[in-house]
Amino acid sequence: MFTGIIENLGLIEAIEIKGTNATFWVASPLSNELKVDQSLSHNGVCLTVEEVKVGAHRVTAIAETLKKTNLGAWQVGTLINLERCMQLNGRLDGHIVQGHVDATATCIKKVALEGSWEYTFQFQEQFTSLVIEKGSISVNGISLTCFNVTANSFTVAIIPYTFEHTNMKQFEEGDLINIEFDIIGKYVQRMTQLNS
Repeated sequence: MFTGIIENLGLIEAIEIKGTNATFWVASPLSNELKVDQSLSHNGVCLTVEEVKVGAHRVTAIAETLKKTNLGAWQVGTLINLERCMQLNGRLDGHIVQGHVDATATCIKKVALEGSWEYTFQFQEQFTSLVIEKGSISVNGISLTCFNVTANSFTVAIIPYTFEHTNMKQFEEGDLINIEFDIIGKYVQRMTQLNS
């Protein structure tokens, strides 16, 4: 379980493909604080730490993860967002993020305002009911608030701190990002479907 508050950035330093799996070595200052078997959010995807060396850690994504996320597009040199799992004795600064990416979305617009940025993302219409005005959403693991919501798009506003401390600064039009919808909305949708 995560909060969507990014702790650090990681750099993909090596990729190995084995069958349908992809194994990544991620270099980060956070790596030295990790241990094997720990859950860690990588661009919003919960992956298990398999090995730790000085300044880097290794994780593996299986076929299902690669199919539903943007991990398959990672290359050596890709910058990713990292967050360790939340502690129950801490504050929930963002929102409840499971690290279970629901889909990908495409950046269709980036606007630089004087001191902030707005990004608009397009997603599959099958998820329309899960995106609401002023609702929470996880974008590459970052807890953000939606506005200007349509049937298949939403916009988020980025403050300078988030822009500098996450990989948002690298997003351009056409880029594919991971999205996870709010867990409360998913449960409400499921209950509604079962009761109709």
